[in-house]
Amino acid sequence: MADFWTQRRASRYGRYGGGDPLAPPVDLSEALDAIGEDVMAGYSPERAMREFLRRGGRDQSGLDDLARRIAERRRDLASKHNLDGTLEQVKELLEKAVLEERKQLARDIDMDDTDRALRELQLDSLPPNPAAAVTELSNYEWASREAREAYEEIKDLLGRELLDQRFEGMKQALENAGDEDRAAINGMLGDLNDLLEKRQRGEDTRADFEDFMAKHGEFFPENPQDLDELMDAMAQRAAAAQRMMNSMSPEQRQQLMELSAQAFGSPALMEQLGRLDGNLQSLRPGEDWYGSEQMDGGEGLGLGDGTGVFQDLAELDQLAEQLSQSYRGADMGDLDLDALRRQLGDEAAVEARTLQQLEKALRESGTVQRGSDGQLRLTPKAMRQLGKQLLRDVADRMSGRAGQRDMNKAGAAGERSGATRPWAFGDTEPWDVTRSLTNAIVREAGEGPRSGPSVRLTIDDVEVQETEARTQAAVALLVDTSFSMAMDGRWVPMKRTALALHTLIRSRFRGDALQLIAFGRHAQTMEIEQLTALDAMYDKGTNLHHGLLLANRHFRKHPNAQPVLLIVTDGEPTSHLESNGEVMFSYPPHPLTIAYAVRELDNARRLGAQTTFFRLGDDPGLARFIESMAHRVDGRVVAPELDDLGAAVVGSYLGDRSSYGRMGGGGMGDWFGGRGFWVG
Repeated sequence: MADFWTQRRASRYGRYGGGDPLAPPVDLSEALDAIGEDVMAGYSPERAMREFLRRGGRDQSGLDDLARRIAERRRDLASKHNLDGTLEQVKELLEKAVLEERKQLARDIDMDDTDRALRELQLDSLPPNPAAAVTELSNYEWASREAREAYEEIKDLLGRELLDQRFEGMKQALENAGDEDRAAINGMLGDLNDLLEKRQRGEDTRADFEDFMAKHGEFFPENPQDLDELMDAMAQRAAAAQRMMNSMSPEQRQQLMELSAQAFGSPALMEQLGRLDGNLQSLRPGEDWYGSEQMDGGEGLGLGDGTGVFQDLAELDQLAEQLSQSYRGADMGDLDLDALRRQLGDEAAVEARTLQQLEKALRESGTVQRGSDGQLRLTPKAMRQLGKQLLRDVADRMSGRAGQRDMNKAGAAGERSGATRPWAFGDTEPWDVTRSLTNAIVREAGEGPRSGPSVRLTIDDVEVQETEARTQAAVALLVDTSFSMAMDGRWVPMKRTALALHTLIRSRFRGDALQLIAFGRHAQTMEIEQLTALDAMYDKGTNLHHGLLLANRHFRKHPNAQPVLLIVTDGEPTSHLESNGEVMFSYPPHPLTIAYAVRELDNARRLGAQTTFFRLGDDPGLARFIESMAHRVDGRVVAPELDDLGAAVVGSYLGDRSSYGRMGGGGMGDWFGGRGFWVG
C-alpha cells in the first residue's frame, strides 16, 4: 500500500494549460465593435463588455457556451448513475457465499446430519435484507473456504469503500491489504482526529502538522502545505459523501448504516470515521453538508466512486456560478481553469483563458476606463476606433456608386503647413512620398530580411501632408430621439450614423464645425460620447422647432462657413418651445407646432443652409409633410433603409461639400442605389 501512495506523490508534473504559446495576441477589433454596438443600444460599457464575453466572438466560445457544456456534463452525470453500486456488490458477494456454503454442505458426507440440517435451516431463514443477512452471518462458522472468503470480502469491501469516501484512491490502495495496513489506517485516523480537535481548541501548532505529515504523509498524495489546506480538501470530499448519503432512499441509508458496522470486521473504523466527519463539519460548516441529488441512471456507483461523482457535481455547480458572472464582485479571474480542464478538457480551459486575456486586454488597452463615479466608460481612443470601423462600413456601402467622391480638389482644406500625419479614410491631401517610403523601409527592416530589393508599401505606411485648418462648413446633424425611434428599432442606426459622420469630420474635414443635436420632447446639443451612451428615451414628443433653434444658433456662430443642415426623423413635429421656455406637446400635431418648426426652417434657409431630411419609416402622412418642408427650402429628402442610413447621411454631407453654392447637388441620387429618392 505504501508503494502505491509513494508512486502517486512522486509524480507532481502537470499538463501545460496556457494554450498555443505561439498564438497571436487576442484581437480586440471584434470585441470593440460588439461593445460599441451594445453601448449605443443603451448598455453601460461594463455590461456591454460582459455581454460580449458571455456571447463570445465568431471564432471564440463565450461564457454561455462553456456554461451550456457544464450543464450538459452535470445532466449526464446525474442521469447516468444510481447509488446502488455498493449494495449490489454486497448482494452479489452474499449470494456467492451462501451458494458456495450450500454446495459444501451437500457434498460433505462426513458432516453430522443434525449439524447439516441446522446450518441449512440458518441459511434458509436468512432475512431478504442483505444488510440484516450479513449481520446475522457474522458469527456463522463457514464450512466452505470459498464461502468464507466471499463473506470476508464483503467486510473488506465495506471498509475500503468507507475509507475511499474520505480519502480518494483508498479503495485501490487497500486491495489485498493486511492487518498491519489496517492498523496503520486506524492509527492515522486517530492522529488526524487528535490534530483536528486541537485546532478546534486553538491549541495546534505548525509543528503538530509537520509531525503528522512526517508520520502519515503517504496517505495524502496531494501534499497539503498546511492544516487548512488539508482540511479544505478533506471537508470537500466528506461533504460530498454526506450529500451522497442524503440522496439515497431511506432503505438504502438504513442498509448501509447496518453494513458499516461490519467494515473490516470491527466497529473501530466507523467510530473513527464518525469522529472525523464531526470534526470536519464543525471546522468547515460552510461546505454543503445537507444537499442531495436525484440519481436514477442505470450505472451503479460504489461509495467511493459515488463520492467522487458528487464532488464533480459540486465542482460543476461552482463552475456554473463562476461562468454566470452574476454575483457581486464577479471577475473573470474567478474562473478555476484547473477545474474547467478536469470537467471539460484542455480546449475549454484554453477558451476560458482566452476570455480572461481578452477582458484584461480591453481594460489595459485604453478601450474602457473607470470614471470618478466608479463606472466604466468607453475611452476617446475606443470611440475613435469604433468610429473608424463604422466609417469603413459606410465606405463599403458607398463603394462603386457613381458620383460619390468628387472631392479631389487641391488645397480644399487650406494651405500646406509642412507637417504630416497618417492617412485616414476620406483624406485627399497629397501623399508625403518620402515619409511614406521611409515608414515602409523601417517596418520591413523590423520584420527581417526579404528576398529582392523591392519595398512593399502598405496603407499603414502612408502619410499625407497636413494643411492649415480652415472652417468650410458648419454642420448641424439633428437626430430624432423620440419614443417611436426607440420602439421601432431605429435607436442604434441613428447613433451609428452620428458617430460615423463625427469620425469623418474629425479625421478628414477637421476645419468643419459639427454640432450634434438630439430632439425628443425637447432638444439639446450633445458631445458624441454623450449621444452614443444615451439610453433609449420614452418621453413622447418630437420637438423639431427646438432642434432647429439650436442649429441656427450654431450656424450664426460660424458666419463664414457654409451651413449644412441634416435632419434624421421618423415623425412629424408634436412639440415646440413656448416663449417662456416651457414645452408644449400635442398629438396629432398642433398647427402652432407646425408653424414654429416651419418658421425656424425658413430662418435656416435665410442663413444659407443646405437642408436634407432623412425620413425613416413608411408613414404616408410623414412623407407628405417632409416633402412639403423640403420643397419649401429647396432641400432634399432621402428615405433610406436603416442599414443605409449612415451611408445616406455621410454621402449627403460629402455631396454638399462638393457643391457649395449649388442647391440640389445633382446626380447624388445614384449614391443610394435606388433605396432613396430626391424631392425638390
